[in-house]
Amino acid sequence: MFGNRIKAAIVLLTLGSTSACLVRREAIRSGLRHPGTLLTANKEQLIARIHDASDPIESFLMNASLSASVLNPSKGVVTEYPAIDGYILFHRPAEIRIVGKLPMWPETILDMVCHENRFQLHLPRKNLLLVGDGNAPTDSNNALENLRPDAFLNSLTIAPPDPGLTILENDTNQTGAVYILLILDRAGNELRLVRTVYFDRYSLRIVEQRAFDSSGSLAGDAKYSNWRNYQGISYPSAIDIQRVRENYEVKLLVLSMKMNPPNVTPDKFVLTQPPGATVRRLN
Repeated sequence: MFGNRIKAAIVLLTLGSTSACLVRREAIRSGLRHPGTLLTANKEQLIARIHDASDPIESFLMNASLSASVLNPSKGVVTEYPAIDGYILFHRPAEIRIVGKLPMWPETILDMVCHENRFQLHLPRKNLLLVGDGNAPTDSNNALENLRPDAFLNSLTIAPPDPGLTILENDTNQTGAVYILLILDRAGNELRLVRTVYFDRYSLRIVEQRAFDSSGSLAGDAKYSNWRNYQGISYPSAIDIQRVRENYEVKLLVLSMKMNPPNVTPDKFVLTQPPGATVRRLN
């Protein structure tokens, strides 16, 4: 399915089309089944909605409940972990810090910082400090050691696309209705699909964002629901992050959110090496 979508997008862009409406006869992934009046929008209007959701956010401080599950492909077993309290700081363009603590207990179980595409991940129980870049390999048997900032940056934010490299698909049938923006990137003379953003046609809310790797394979899938107003800025209060290659899923429920607070300063994204920590550098 993804291969056909990529081919269609490339053909349309090659022909100089600025937008396209493609109808497929299959159920949509979002499972939108409620009746109502379908809303219409063109590509430019949908891109404007992404700008409306993204542009006002310079930084945020989020308190959330994080529930993780990990799939063991060889055994076909999914392990679910108890929810933890997550404290997430973000500053544009790509600074993020995530601190995970046990509920009702002061113990920190993870502390991850990303600054200028370099990240540090401290696991206090093992006093292990992982250091690497955003593309560092994820081959550990320990799910926490496979956490990477890009998985969260690409899910907690929705970057507005280049209109000239974006195609509109209308996926509407008897079981649901979404608009899909297919976002491409140009490498030399080639085009490839890098992201897709899904809009519910009953509300024009963003309901899903997928990211693809350089081979065109699905890398991450984020689903958004329960959009709320935080200090005048609309943001989803429930985000389901699925990482395909790493075989894990994180469900995030926003408990409180401060948009553009003055205390999200550069010093908050500094993680000092803990005394006695074992440092493992990832290439």
